[in-house]
Amino acid sequence: MKLYFYSIFCCLFSFVSYSQTQYPKDYFSSPLKTPTIFAGTFGELRSNHFHSGVDMKTLGKEGLPIYAPADGYVSRLKVAQYGFGKALYLNHPNGYTTVYAHLQKYVLKIEGYVKKKQYQKQSFYTGNLFPKPNEFPVKKGDIIGYTGNTGSSSGPHLHYEIRDTATEKIINPMHFGLSAKDSINPIIKKLVAFPLNNSSRINKGANKTAISFKEKKRGVYKADNINANGLIGLGIQTFDRLNDANNKNGIHSLEMFVNDKKVYYHDVTTFSFAESKYINLLIDYEYYKKYKNRIQKTHKVNSNKLSLYKDLINNGKINIEEGKNYRIKIVVKDFTGNTSTLELPIRGVKNNVIFKEKDTTAYKINALEFNKFTQKNVTIAFPKNTFYKDCFLDFSVDNKIAKIHEPTIPLDKKYTLTFNTEAYPLSQKEQIYIANITKKKHPYYVNTKRKKNKVYTTTKTLGDYTLKFDNKKPKITLINFKNNQWISSLKTLKVKIKDKESGIKNFNATIDGKWILMEYNHKNGILTYDFSDKKLVGSKHIFKLVVSDNVGNTETISAPFFRK
Repeated sequence: MKLYFYSIFCCLFSFVSYSQTQYPKDYFSSPLKTPTIFAGTFGELRSNHFHSGVDMKTLGKEGLPIYAPADGYVSRLKVAQYGFGKALYLNHPNGYTTVYAHLQKYVLKIEGYVKKKQYQKQSFYTGNLFPKPNEFPVKKGDIIGYTGNTGSSSGPHLHYEIRDTATEKIINPMHFGLSAKDSINPIIKKLVAFPLNNSSRINKGANKTAISFKEKKRGVYKADNINANGLIGLGIQTFDRLNDANNKNGIHSLEMFVNDKKVYYHDVTTFSFAESKYINLLIDYEYYKKYKNRIQKTHKVNSNKLSLYKDLINNGKINIEEGKNYRIKIVVKDFTGNTSTLELPIRGVKNNVIFKEKDTTAYKINALEFNKFTQKNVTIAFPKNTFYKDCFLDFSVDNKIAKIHEPTIPLDKKYTLTFNTEAYPLSQKEQIYIANITKKKHPYYVNTKRKKNKVYTTTKTLGDYTLKFDNKKPKITLINFKNNQWISSLKTLKVKIKDKESGIKNFNATIDGKWILMEYNHKNGILTYDFSDKKLVGSKHIFKLVVSDNVGNTETISAPFFRK
C-alpha cells in the first residue's frame, strides 16, 4: 500500500514539475549562422496536425551548414521520401533531443554511415537508424549536416525541434532562447458564433454565423452587437507575422473573457504527437475543408483530448440568458507577447423555437458502435469510435463513383472502403486501383490492397472514390547522358522517372549488375547517382534501371556508357 501511494505521489510530482518547467535559455545556440527568420512557428495549424517545430529560413538556398547547438550524440537518422525527408536527431545530456529535418545531406562521416546502411538494404529509404551513443559524439558548434528541401518540404529551409528525451513531447524552441524579430500584433480576420444545441439561437438563426467587426486601432478590434440565446461558442480566424517575413505564422495563445472573467485559454508550449490529430476538433473542420481557412474555436468540444487547455470554465461555452448582457473579449498573443483583442457585446433575447435535426439519410452513424453499409458493389465499414459524435452520412454509388459524404467530417480512425471487382475480366483485375476524386475532379491513387474479387483501402478521408485501370508503364528519361557516351567528367548520373496513372512505387538501379544508390527527389521525379560512391572498374559500363508503378506495370532501361 505504501508503495502504491508513493507511486501516485511521484506521478503527481512529476506532472506538476513538468507543467512548471523553466526551460534553459542559454544552453542551446542556434543551429544556423544566418539571421533567425521563421517561415513557420511552433504549434502552427497544419493539415491534421500541429507544426512540431520552427521552420528556419535559409536565404532560399540549400547546403547551408547546420551546427550542433550543444554537446551530445547522434541518436537517430532517417531517410524517407515524404515527411522529414533526411532527418537527424541529437540527444543532449540535459535531457532534451534536438531534431533537424529536410536535410540535403549529412556531414561526411554520418553520410558514409547512412550510405553503408542503404547499400546493405539496397534501398534509398532507411527506416529509423539508431547509431550507438559513442559512434557520432558531437561538440557544440560541430557541423552535423546541410540544409535542404527533402521530404514534404515545399521549399529550402531547416525544420528544427526540441523534444523531451524521456517523454518525446515536443516543446517550443523559443522557450530555449531561440528568437526572431517580432513587433507585429497578431491579425484577426474572421469571427464566428456557433449555436451548440438545438435550442440555441444567434441573431434568431440556428446556424453558425459570421459576425462583422472593425479594427479601431492597431491590435484592437470591435465587433457588432449580436442577439443570442442558449448555449453558444465562438471562434476566430487569426495568424501572426514576424518583422522580416511575410509568412502567415501561428499564434502562441488564445484566451477569452466573459464579463471580465476568463473562461477559455490554450497555448502551444508543448504537446505530444499522439494528441496532434485533435487539431481537427480545435478548428471548424467543415469550414476548413470548404474554404481552406481555419477558424480556431474558443470552446472545447466534448471529444477533444488536447492537453493545451488550461483553467476552462464550462469548456469555454457561453450560456446566454434572456435579458442579460455579456461583454466578450478574445485575446490573441504571439510568443513575444504582441497582443490583439476583439470585443463582442451580446444581448440575451428570448427564443421559443426549438430546432430539430432532420434524418435526411438512411445511413445513421452511431459513433460508439461498428457501422457497415453496402451500396451496389461498394461497402464501407467504420470501426467504433471512428466518428467523434453521432451523425447522418450521405452514401450513394452513381456512375461507378462511390460518394461517401463530403470530406467535411473529421475522423479519429481509418475506415475500410471495399469495391467488388467480380464483374471485371481477370486480365484487368491486377491493374485496377482505387482513386480518390478531388474537388477539381482529378483522381489520385490511394493505397489499394487485393483479395479475391475485391480491392480495398483504409483511409481517414470521406469523399468521392472510384476504380481506375492502369496498364501504362512508367516513363524513364536519361537526363545528363546518352547511350554509348563518354561521361568521365560527370560527378553524377541523373535520370527522370514518371508515372501519370497509379504513381511510382519502386525503382532499382545497377551498374554492371551491382546495385547502386540513387537519391530520389519525388518533387521533380529525378534519380541521382553519385559516382564517388564506388570506383568503377574498366571503361565500358552498363547502367540498368527498373521502375514499377503501384499496380505492377514495369519499365526497364539499359544504357551503356564509357567512363575512366
